Amino acid sequence: MERTFREQLFFLLLCLSVLKGDCRYIENNDISKDELHSLFTSDLRREIPDLLMYRRPLRCLDMVAMEGQFTFTAETPQLSCAVFFMAEPNEVISVEYDSVDIDCSGGDIITMFDGWVMKGEKFPSSQDHPLPLYERYVDYCDSMGSVRKSVRSSQNVAMVFFRVHSAGSSFTLTVRKHINPFPCNVISQSPEGSYTIVIPQQHRNCSFSIIYPVAIDISEFSLGHHNNFPKRSLPGCAESGDYVQLLGGSGIDTSKLLPITDLCISFTGPTHMKIGCDNTVVRMVSSGRFVSRVSFSYRLLDSQELQTIKLNNVEDFCFNN
Repeated sequence: MERTFREQLFFLLLCLSVLKGDCRYIENNDISKDELHSLFTSDLRREIPDLLMYRRPLRCLDMVAMEGQFTFTAETPQLSCAVFFMAEPNEVISVEYDSVDIDCSGGDIITMFDGWVMKGEKFPSSQDHPLPLYERYVDYCDSMGSVRKSVRSSQNVAMVFFRVHSAGSSFTLTVRKHINPFPCNVISQSPEGSYTIVIPQQHRNCSFSIIYPVAIDISEFSLGHHNNFPKRSLPGCAESGDYVQLLGGSGIDTSKLLPITDLCISFTGPTHMKIGCDNTVVRMVSSGRFVSRVSFSYRLLDSQELQTIKLNNVEDFCFNN
């Protein structure tokens, strides 16, 4: 039976229940299953008038997938909290600090991370993100003397870690979404859909992460330097400098996922695969010499399909690692 987006994210967060950033940013959080499940009891997305700002309180562990103003007020000390932000694939997220009442000198923190961190793994990986890792952390207390009150993500996901030691500590964040004309590094909100990754002559890596076991069809693949060749998968595609990878695994860091196949010859026509991993990733590597493009569609595998591929090596890898 297909999981909804909220149910799947609950499953993902439950499986990766120990949230870790760098040790100075976040610690373990003793959250019960019921408390975690309560994250998804309200609609993550809803239609609101353009002139009306949506407002609601934040929980210690929360998911936000809409624009609005969000306030956290501590009733007790909260030492390990995180808010996950998510937008559409063609959007980035800005987080603005509207009002902050925390004790920075007493060890309180509010830190935005450009991406997601789960179980010590980061999305996008350090190999795929344009910024060095230390620049992806923006700490409110470290930047109090600057005029920078708003931080923008590089992709459709971001998160905020926070820790407060005293009851009554609070802060308010305004979250906005902005169109990204050339999206790179995306976590899909849905278990089914279609997408095209385009890298316009830039030396970068882009990945599309689907946090479900899926059937995937690659319908078009153009890397600029090869044309009218039959489709095929080559060992050593990395040597070409321009190629597409299919990856699978249980984490979110693409550098730690199992490489299923590499594609480095252009083609038009369907290539079909079923991947029984919790996370399936289409990753494009570009040298910057060409306009690279890959189009694909995907859908959630049903329970019968998952049983059928249970003896597959990829499935074994995904469930045993």
